[in-house]
Amino acid sequence: MSVDLKKRFDRIVEILIQLQSKRVVRAQELADRFEVSLRTIYRDIKSLEQAGVPIIGEAGAGYSIMDGYKLPPVSFSKEEALSFVATEKLTQKFLDKESAKQYGSAMLKIKSILKNHDKDLLSTVENQIIMREQSMPAFLEHVPHALSSTLESISHQKKLIVKYQGIQDDEARQRAIEPIGIYHDGGFWYIVAYCLYRNDFRQFRSDRIQEATLTDTNFSKKHISIAEYIEKHRQTNHSTTHIRLLVEHKLANHLKWERKHYGFVSEKQVGDSIEMIFQSRDIVNEFPRWLMMFADFVKIIEPDDLKRNLNTLLQRSMENQSN
Repeated sequence: MSVDLKKRFDRIVEILIQLQSKRVVRAQELADRFEVSLRTIYRDIKSLEQAGVPIIGEAGAGYSIMDGYKLPPVSFSKEEALSFVATEKLTQKFLDKESAKQYGSAMLKIKSILKNHDKDLLSTVENQIIMREQSMPAFLEHVPHALSSTLESISHQKKLIVKYQGIQDDEARQRAIEPIGIYHDGGFWYIVAYCLYRNDFRQFRSDRIQEATLTDTNFSKKHISIAEYIEKHRQTNHSTTHIRLLVEHKLANHLKWERKHYGFVSEKQVGDSIEMIFQSRDIVNEFPRWLMMFADFVKIIEPDDLKRNLNTLLQRSMENQSN
């Protein structure tokens, strides 16, 4: 079999698996995934139909497989089987207990169809991967279902009642919310939801949710998608300040771990140092406080306001220590 023919065969098999994994799959979605033209996808779909696969749909509307059609048990490559181990370890760290439990149950079913030598391989490797606990858990111990309840709320369009304590709240408050999506950032999950108390969209950090109760009440209205929310939020966000720093080379790599959270844009070599460009929303508190950790290795080129703000914080710190 030629390389091109094998590549097409593998793609057609992957398309069939994709069709079985979702109710409707658009041709553009397949084209984007496999990085081929729409014409190529149409030709591959035609090949599946000629092979006897009962595909419903047409170009432009999306495709699905007729109910009742089943493939023989799926087999996994060694590399795919090994990826299960790492993924299962990640779920134990980043999901709530209920979601991790359900994922573990699903993984048992997947492992049950593996070949014996692959099962032995997984057993050997899974004991060699250790995930250290986060200093701040993503979910509170007494709310083991916060994420799973949110996902169920989104899928069934049912209101979620949460007891939430914001960063400036003295105590937790009950909120009725209508989640539209979640995202992970900085070790925490954020639930983006329409808050019926605020009559607007808000973000709820997972570790600040003290209770979560799924209701039988439908959403009050149809909401935008989380992708639309993020784009709108980005466009209407506060103005940013252009920052240019000169960082000593020996420290530059250490900044890479957190700099994206502070508006990092680009970097380039300038002599023996690294010039870094940022766009920050807060040069009064957030950015200068972060910069204080590396101040002796960093020179602020611009703006002057950032220099003054950093000096103010450093002076205040020195005064506190002398008292």
